[in-house]
Amino acid sequence: MAKTTQTSALVAPVSAPESTTPNLYPWQYVDEGSGEELSRFKYLEGHPRQYRFDAKEGVFNINGTDKIGRTLTFQPLAWRIFTDNILGMGTKNWAEIFFLDEKNNVSAVLFHGYSVDNIFRLIEPLFYDDLTLADVVITAVAEKKENTKIQPKGVYYIATFSYKLADRETTEVLKQFGQVTKIFRQETLTDIANIKTAYNYHNPFQCEACEGIAAIDEVQTQADAEPQIGNALPASTDNEPVA
Repeated sequence: MAKTTQTSALVAPVSAPESTTPNLYPWQYVDEGSGEELSRFKYLEGHPRQYRFDAKEGVFNINGTDKIGRTLTFQPLAWRIFTDNILGMGTKNWAEIFFLDEKNNVSAVLFHGYSVDNIFRLIEPLFYDDLTLADVVITAVAEKKENTKIQPKGVYYIATFSYKLADRETTEVLKQFGQVTKIFRQETLTDIANIKTAYNYHNPFQCEACEGIAAIDEVQTQADAEPQIGNALPASTDNEPVA
């Protein structure tokens, strides 16, 4: 039987060290020795832990080396579905999904091609139930396919997806974490990606553009607010002749 990586139950806030310090997020706690605010969720910004789907062999692995089996179970905390030329593979449709693995590491997994079509098939029933990928625990399974149009026949795998409703408390924690964290993967980031849909995904290129526009608007606002000096004529009165 294939090994399954289960993540949803491992991010429940009840496992966090208790703290009475106000203004902490549910995934944070205060170290009793140093007084430092720490997080149970590990994330090096822009460099999530990499999970990969090997469509040739039909297995999931970590960093291309540590094989974990033909299934992967996770609860998305951020994602984007996009078209781009990345990783030297040419222009393709991609789905990049971020989640917490069993060790509470922020992780990412990429799917492309027919696997992306299957993700859209998952999104549709969720939409009509007023849910998103963030509300469910997904199990991805490598499904074997054969191309009999060539000889010898070609064998490859695509990812199929099923889901179940996630724990509500865990879902709220993950949604909040995604909202306040800059989640992206540096290796797959370009400024020409055509993003079809995204959730809690941080795009540094878009943010830089927004900051530039905001800076221009601020300068213009300040200029409009400053009094005009040297151009306006003094108002005339009945007792003062106008030249």
